[in-house]
Amino acid sequence: MEESEKRTKAWVGDAVLALYAREWILRQTDIPQTERSAVFKAMTCNQFLSSFGQPTQVEADIGIVYETEGLQAAFAYMEERLLPVFMKQRRNAKRAGSWRDKR
Repeated sequence: MEESEKRTKAWVGDAVLALYAREWILRQTDIPQTERSAVFKAMTCNQFLSSFGQPTQVEADIGIVYETEGLQAAFAYMEERLLPVFMKQRRNAKRAGSWRDKR
C-alpha cells in the first residue's frame, strides 16, 4: 500500500477508533465523567497504538476493516485486538496510582 493510501485509510480508521472509544467509555460505569477525556486520550493516542505496530498502520488497518466489512466488524476487530491490551494497561496504571495519559 502506498503512503498516501495508507494515510487515507488511517484517517478513516482514526475516526472509527474515536467513535468506538467514546461509545465504550460511555458504557463503563466505573469511569467518572471527569475522567472520560483522559481515558479517551489514552485509548486513542499513538503511544497506545504503538503497542500494536506503527500507529498510522494500526489506524489504516481499522480503516480497511471498516471499509470492507462495515462498522460492526471494525468495532469487533478493536474489541478483540485493542481492548484486551488497553484493559491490561488500564489495570496496571490504576495499580500504580496514575491513570492520566502521559503523552
